[in-house]
Amino acid sequence: MDSKQIKSGILGIVSGIVNGLLGSGGGTILVPFMQKSLHVEQHKSHATTVAVVAPLCIVSAFFYIGHQAVDWWVLLAVSAGGIAGGIAGAKLLQRISGRWLHWIFGGLMLASAVRMLL
Repeated sequence: MDSKQIKSGILGIVSGIVNGLLGSGGGTILVPFMQKSLHVEQHKSHATTVAVVAPLCIVSAFFYIGHQAVDWWVLLAVSAGGIAGGIAGAKLLQRISGRWLHWIFGGLMLASAVRMLL
């Protein structure tokens, strides 16, 4: 097993714990780590993160559903918009330069951090 595989495994464990604990966090952890430590190109790190986070969310959702912690009406409404937004975002990803993608992602992470602190 090489260092990239070990780093990837550790990253998977950390992102899974954060996803299960906080209900999110995959992208905030995975994207920067993939770029800096695994040397994954900007666009591929975003696309790979979405593919990784999907199964993490499904597993976490089963636990939340089992504990009756899901608001089904909100789930349906947000999912409908999320599917449309996901399609639009996936199409936009291919049209945005890596530099702009980096700035947009960083700006959203910064705005989220400020909002959570206030």
